[in-house]
Amino acid sequence: MEKTKFQTARFDFCSEKTMKRPSENLGQVLFGERIEPSPYKFEFKKPAACQKVCTRTYNTNNPLDKAKLDFLKKGMLLNYQHHWIVDNMPVTWCYDVEDGQKFCNPGFPIGCFVTEAGRPKDACVVNSNFNEKDAFYIFNHVDITIHYHIVENEQLGARLVAAKIEPKSYDNSNEDSPACSGGPKFLRNKHTGVFEIPYTYSVNFVEDTDIRWASRWDYILESMPHTNIQWFSIMNSMVIVLFLSGMVAMIMLRTLHKDIARYNQMDSVEDAQEEFGWKLVHGDVFRPPRKGMLLSVFLGSGTQIFIMTFVTLFFACLGFLSPANRGALMTCAVVLWVLLGTPAGYVAARLYKSFGGEKWKTNVLLTAFLCPGVVFADFFVMNLILWGEGSSAAMPFGTLVAILALWFCISVPLTFIGAYFGFKKAGIEHPVRTNQIPRQVPEQSFYTKPFPGIIMGGILPFGCIFIQLFFILNSIWSHQMYYMFGFLFLVFIILVITCSEATILLCYFHLCAEDYHWQWRSFLTSGFTAVYFLVYAIHYFFSKLQITGLASTILYFGYTMIMALIFFLFTGAIGFFACFWFVTKIYSVVKVD
Repeated sequence: MEKTKFQTARFDFCSEKTMKRPSENLGQVLFGERIEPSPYKFEFKKPAACQKVCTRTYNTNNPLDKAKLDFLKKGMLLNYQHHWIVDNMPVTWCYDVEDGQKFCNPGFPIGCFVTEAGRPKDACVVNSNFNEKDAFYIFNHVDITIHYHIVENEQLGARLVAAKIEPKSYDNSNEDSPACSGGPKFLRNKHTGVFEIPYTYSVNFVEDTDIRWASRWDYILESMPHTNIQWFSIMNSMVIVLFLSGMVAMIMLRTLHKDIARYNQMDSVEDAQEEFGWKLVHGDVFRPPRKGMLLSVFLGSGTQIFIMTFVTLFFACLGFLSPANRGALMTCAVVLWVLLGTPAGYVAARLYKSFGGEKWKTNVLLTAFLCPGVVFADFFVMNLILWGEGSSAAMPFGTLVAILALWFCISVPLTFIGAYFGFKKAGIEHPVRTNQIPRQVPEQSFYTKPFPGIIMGGILPFGCIFIQLFFILNSIWSHQMYYMFGFLFLVFIILVITCSEATILLCYFHLCAEDYHWQWRSFLTSGFTAVYFLVYAIHYFFSKLQITGLASTILYFGYTMIMALIFFLFTGAIGFFACFWFVTKIYSVVKVD
């Protein structure tokens, strides 16, 4: 369930005033993670029982207190969670789920609600004593268990290997010496007058010799039962790839081989006049497309995103970007995108020159500013909404300036350098000459018209990724950990192959139907996968999330549009280059007079 993120101070929990806030890296700031010092203090191997942290008092007759209490109630109603870390480990709440399995959640709820009908919601199901109708139960006590092991033959002493927590609710009537026992602390929905919430905690230390420090994250990751589904997803994708590969191989080896052999055996002029199929359009197949400027800019940005994604996932597979390195994945992706301005400029300039374009200044400026500008504008609007909501996920003004500096001072100059080299090089030489007069495209059947082909082309690549997509959306919007980068890298490779093969297949059918406008169609065929992604994200929003409020809805769709645009450019570029290679290959092996 996605909610706007808020810092502890907004909920009026106990806070630490004396310690300085730790700093976050770029990835953490972009993801809205803010680390606050904790008022829960304890020393290693010194257990503590029922320690008082603070007491918060509210008087509903005071408008300010009433607003704070209402905000707390809203948080419990929407199942807001505490996210704590100790020694960079998430403090987890482990509880039993079906089939005797344990699920460890890297967060725990601030409280829960029992409806007027007496139906417990969310975490209220864990305790049968939570039975007061139309009441909020506050988890004002936590039992913290620190698991550690002694390091032998070293001077380090001991290492923390797990931090677990059990949230509880106690109505501690004696605030000065709380007993941490008795009935739960609840707040009636229509409560008036004074209401006090005492916050307490207990700490226990357990020596655990079984868990090695290097594998201390395993108990969290193993409790997420996704691996079987992942293998099913991979097998499903592999079947699609094998089917497509079989189709492409059949075309390449049988149909194309026969076509090329037949075309190359034509000796007489009469035979040549009876040309048919894809050879017939050889004089037009490399004719520059309409709106070649825009296509070249999209392809430059698509190449930049493709290399960024490949390198990021490769590093993640090697373990450099694990969940333990907070914000590392996002930081790596942003830094790579900034540094990959050169390939974007080079590809856009080289293709634009091959399309016969001469407005090179416009091309360079559009490559540097069009797609990044759209993403930044969307991101800026989302950030304004977060600022308005008072959310901790809102990016500080200084970070926005830093991102603009990265874009203008590093990415843009690198794009200009890439474009300079792209324009200096000769245009791409095509294997056949282009006729001066364009050939008329015959009337097309329904299946070979552009739109049905584009719609069909996006289905198979999307079929390969949609299960993986569910876990990625869960990790972004439901705050679940994503760690299966090996699976993701495999799915990425499968996606590249599927996009390429589906586009080549449709490109061949269209050329056989004597339609030579393949450039934009190949880009849009695989790029249409992004439209399916958008439809799936809308389905996910309505079926899996319980988002309330206009601001949160705008945020979800704003960030989804950024992801869809990036995905569109990335898949579109794969489709175009696959088709470009295919067309160049088949026309280079056929004899043309």
